[in-house]
This record gives sequence, C-alpha cells and structure tokens, in this order.
Amino acid sequence: MRESGRVTIEELRERLSEVDRGIIDGIAERQALVAEIGARKLAVGRPLRDFSREKAVLDGVRARAAERGLAPDLAEEVLRALIRASLEQQEHARVTATAGGSGRRALVIGGAGKMGRWFVDFLDTQGYGVEVSDPAGPVEGYAFLPVEAWDAEGGTEEAAVRLDHDLIVVSASLAVSARILERLAELRPGGLVFDVGSLKSPLRKGLAALADAGCRVTSIHPMFGPDTRLLSGRHVLFCDAGHPGATADARALFASTSAEQIEMPLDQHDRLVAYVLGLSHAVNIAFFTALADSGEAAPVLQRLSSTTFDAQLAVASRVASENPHLYYEIQSLNDHGTEALDALEQAVSRVTASVRARDEAAFTELMTTGRRYLEARA
Repeated sequence: MRESGRVTIEELRERLSEVDRGIIDGIAERQALVAEIGARKLAVGRPLRDFSREKAVLDGVRARAAERGLAPDLAEEVLRALIRASLEQQEHARVTATAGGSGRRALVIGGAGKMGRWFVDFLDTQGYGVEVSDPAGPVEGYAFLPVEAWDAEGGTEEAAVRLDHDLIVVSASLAVSARILERLAELRPGGLVFDVGSLKSPLRKGLAALADAGCRVTSIHPMFGPDTRLLSGRHVLFCDAGHPGATADARALFASTSAEQIEMPLDQHDRLVAYVLGLSHAVNIAFFTALADSGEAAPVLQRLSSTTFDAQLAVASRVASENPHLYYEIQSLNDHGTEALDALEQAVSRVTASVRARDEAAFTELMTTGRRYLEARA
C-alpha cells in the first residue's frame, strides 16, 4: 500500500532486485571480456597475471568508491573477488588450450582421494586420457584400472604391460605411497613417475629404487589443498630424485599455470616442511585443543572475540576439518619433525616464563624479535 505518495517498501525492494540483476549482468559482461583478453594474451605469449594492471584497477576502484560515498575497502574486496574469478577462468582456458597431454595417457594411483581427484581433473583438462587405480573403486567418467592388475603377488611382466602410461601419479597416504613406489620399481614403467607426498623421508627408499631401476622418476609437493582452483600465488615444490629430465617433465605440467615452481634438494625438503607445515599445524592443533579443554563453549567465546581471535579461529577451524591421519603422518614420519615441535615447546615456555616472572622486558623482547623477523620476510 502506498502511503502519502511515498514509494512502498515492496517497490523499493523491486528496484533493489533490479540493481542486483544489473550487477550480475555486469559481472557476466566482465567475464566475457576477460575470456577475450585471456585468449589474446595466450596468442601473443603474455603472462596470465599483470600485477601492475591489478594495482591500477584496484586504485581506480577505490577512488571511484570514495567519489560515490562508498567504503573503498568494500569496493576493493568486491573487485579482488572478481579478479580472482577472472584469473581462474583465464588459467583454466590456458591449461585447456595448451593441451600438453593430448594423445597421451596418465594413471593416477589414488585418484579417488581428494588430492588424487585434483590431479585427475588437472590432467584431464590438459588433454590426457586419464585412468584411475584406487582400492576405493572407480571415479565417474574415467577409465578404471583395478589395483590388483598391477599390485598382485607375482605376475610382474604381465602387470608391467598394464602400466604403459606416459605418466603415473602416486597420490596416497605416505605409508602406502612408499610401498607403491617400491612396487613400481619392480615393474619398471616407461613413463614419467612422481609422488605428491607432503614428506619425502618415508619415500626415499622407493624413489631411490625407481631411479636405480632406470625409471624416469621425480618427486613433487603441491603446497595447496584439493579445493584449490587458482594456482596463481601457489607453490609447487620439485625434488630431483636422480633423473633431472623427469623433473623437467614434471615442471612442464604446470608451465601453463601461474603456480610458482621451486626446485629443492630431496634431502632439504622435510627439514623446511617441518616448519612450513609441521609447525603451523601444531600451533593450530594446540590452539583448538586449549580451547576444547578450557570448558568454555565456542559460541560464548565467539561473542567476546577479538579480531586476532577470529582470524586464528578461522585458520584453526580449517586445520580441524582436515584428515587427522594425514596430519599425524606429517608430524610423525618427518625425520626432522621433532625439531620444529621442540622449537614450539621452547617458545611457549619462554612466553609462559616471562609472564609468570612479571618480566616485561623479556616479553616485549619476544615480540620485538618476532616483528623484526616478520618484517624481514615481507
């Protein structure tokens, strides 16, 4: 009902819906332009991401928002989401157009798992004919090779014939991957072989056996999870396992993406990962364990939360939702794992000691030292 000539709430809501539809139409038009830009960049060999262009876009949007009386941070947040969607679209199109796997076959052992499925999709996008071998069974839409076809007792020659793929990816738990690599060394497949394990300590024997058998073997570690869609800003670690050509071939799989490729010696990997993964996991496990043991209900704490608490809780929640068995392997199977855990224990003890002793100088020194370290990193 219209009162005193004023527009009703329902009419205002309809106008708001029209604006929302216009926003969606604008995004669709933007994505169409993005697709055209991506195709032209690919044609002339320009990189996917142009950081100077992104900065100019964000600066312009912030200025425009201020002119219209909007919060610049809100405008930037919206544009960052659109830029990310644009990059995802362009990267996917680039990987598909490159078609590096066209006419070639790939086997993903463990392809029904989360990370295995990521590689199934990734290789499929590149044009590979992908086959899955997993005790959990087939993956819809892909050829299936029963594990027993290559991992049964005896029958080595017959099994080897079945592994005539151009590429074999081993994506299983660390303990299982170690055994698979040793079995593959017996079968001596002719194609490229690599694992995607978070640790290399448990896999060294199998990797060495493959190298000794003359196989084209290398080892990689994608530093991202299976939900990742955009590889820009993500890292993939490559550890040579005795066949430099195999490492180069593995790197070529990611050449059409924006992932940052980092080569490192196999023997250095786990010492660094003990801090990058092991320490960060342990901090979050300790955080949510302390909360769970406190007896305080999570909703109550959230109502009283601070910015720092909310940020830490968000990270800890993601860690808590991950596979606990995988996270245990990352902690327990790393030859250097206790080094990072000892460092964490000592750091917590120093914080506790400074507070109990009412030693402000010691406490502030910890924060000052940490600030200097983090500023140097940035």
